[in-house]
Amino acid sequence: MKSGELYVVGLGPGHPDLLAPRARSVLEAADVVVGYRGYLAQLEGVVPLRGAVASELTQEVERARLAVDRAWGGERVAVVSSGDAGVYGMAGLVLEVLAARDWDPEAGPGFEVVPGITAITAAAALAGAPLMHDFAVVSLSDRLTPWPVIRRRLQAVAEADFVIGLYNPRSPRRTAPLEEARRILLAVRRPDTPVALVRNAYRPGQAVSIRTLDSFMPEEVDMFTTVIVGNAATRVYRGRLVTPRGYRLAEAGAVDP
Repeated sequence: MKSGELYVVGLGPGHPDLLAPRARSVLEAADVVVGYRGYLAQLEGVVPLRGAVASELTQEVERARLAVDRAWGGERVAVVSSGDAGVYGMAGLVLEVLAARDWDPEAGPGFEVVPGITAITAAAALAGAPLMHDFAVVSLSDRLTPWPVIRRRLQAVAEADFVIGLYNPRSPRRTAPLEEARRILLAVRRPDTPVALVRNAYRPGQAVSIRTLDSFMPEEVDMFTTVIVGNAATRVYRGRLVTPRGYRLAEAGAVDP
């Protein structure tokens, strides 16, 4: 049995210009590309794929096992994730499957995670500069993480005054988590704390809205939205969020004292 290569590739937010050069070259050279059908559709007309195996949401384990099987058999395999494959993506699951098979890096198959632009950094770029200081990202999806665990993490980062990015904030059947998250945040943060709602970042239908913690409507948010909640220092300047890093502009001569 010959040994192949296994790559887990972050596609970025979806715009062709934001697909990393390394990701593009790996995908072009792959014998087979494995991924959720929606992500593979993003690559049509962007990267020529020699082979593609598409599957549906919730079939992540099957995708990981298939990719490992094909790489173990000697093929060059790419598994794709949106954003960065190592942030809520397929990289960890593929490594878990490799570990379950007692994978030896020296014997192969080769393994590499190819990074991509994450949803939080893409959303932050469109919203201004909200991540200039310490921040945390929390997924509100309880499909794989129990809600009490998510609640405890939300309370911790809220009290620590991190800028917070909320992934998977709301779906048609899962509306309560976002409302509870806002209650948790309002218990320790000002009602006028700036909030950015970034939908479909760098994809068709892109929309950016600047709100406050007490005024944004949960109905404005869906699974295609990344929510960024500012910290105590975050401000809005001409429609853009900025979280000051702490530079002393007057002393540096950048502004009048």
